[in-house]
Amino acid sequence: MSLTLDDFDYDLPEELIAQKPATPRDHSRLLIYNRSTQKITDDFFYNIGNYLPEATSLVVNNSKVEKCRLLFNEGKVEIFVTKAIDGKTVEAMVRPGKKFKTGKKIALTDQLSAETKEITEDGLRIIRLSHSLDDPAFGPFKHTPFPPYIERDESLADRYQTVYAKDQGSKAAPTAGLHFTPELLEKLKNQGIEKKEVTLHVGLGTFAPVKAEKIEDHIMHSEWFRITKKQATELNQAKSITAVGTTSVRVLESAPKEEGKFRACSGDTDIFITPGYKFKSVDHLITNFHLPKSTLLMLVSAFTSLEESRQIYQHAVEEKYRFYSFGDAMLIL
Repeated sequence: MSLTLDDFDYDLPEELIAQKPATPRDHSRLLIYNRSTQKITDDFFYNIGNYLPEATSLVVNNSKVEKCRLLFNEGKVEIFVTKAIDGKTVEAMVRPGKKFKTGKKIALTDQLSAETKEITEDGLRIIRLSHSLDDPAFGPFKHTPFPPYIERDESLADRYQTVYAKDQGSKAAPTAGLHFTPELLEKLKNQGIEKKEVTLHVGLGTFAPVKAEKIEDHIMHSEWFRITKKQATELNQAKSITAVGTTSVRVLESAPKEEGKFRACSGDTDIFITPGYKFKSVDHLITNFHLPKSTLLMLVSAFTSLEESRQIYQHAVEEKYRFYSFGDAMLIL
């Protein structure tokens, strides 16, 4: 079956796009969908332990969001670092583009400057900074890379990190994990549900729109991931796996196995999961509600079915769930 972009479209009232997270974290709402019974249940995230299978393992992405958005001149000049090439050289999106012409050096502050060395085919700049990116002089100008649909509010920076974030490198948060508190994780542990970690550094490609009309023509972005030897051992001991977020799914489904067992690995993955995909490693999924026509929605539609995902999203809109990064969550069993 050839699927088109319109198959993953839905109408979302703008007021359902969450601008701020629930407080406390675990007081977001939770939609539970059982694939066996096709039943939808509405609850709150702090009650997730009532629905998770006994002794399942929560596999989380421990990547930490970098403050990679540099704003100068009251936000009129922006360097969004997509990749650090070396201490002073970065690949970046810039604004306004006319200021960043090849060979041109611009003053960012009295102390800091940037010279554009190259413009890539896709419009990114290779920039040589006057100081190393980790120099304290850049500190006041570093901002959290909130998604474009969230109003910039640096007071929410800590809420755009999971409580278990440790391995810095993401340009966006693995948002399904934002609902967990240390207390909830401890409660689940006492219930026999253990947290196990992997790493995937979320790239800006996660927000890249799918432009190909036939989804099989879409070129998927790649992201770096890692499973350590210790983590592989822990995963192989899991009775079942509940992936926390689509990024964890991408790691688990990309990881090479030997005789059905995970092994330590690292590298880039450009796995593109769409309806018809056969999952090898993930039994259950915790995820947020995703943008129309996005690769994340396609992954969820593969985990359920296209028709089931439509029913879930229709229910979520009708019941006024909060959508996207700071929104509510669903558990798919």
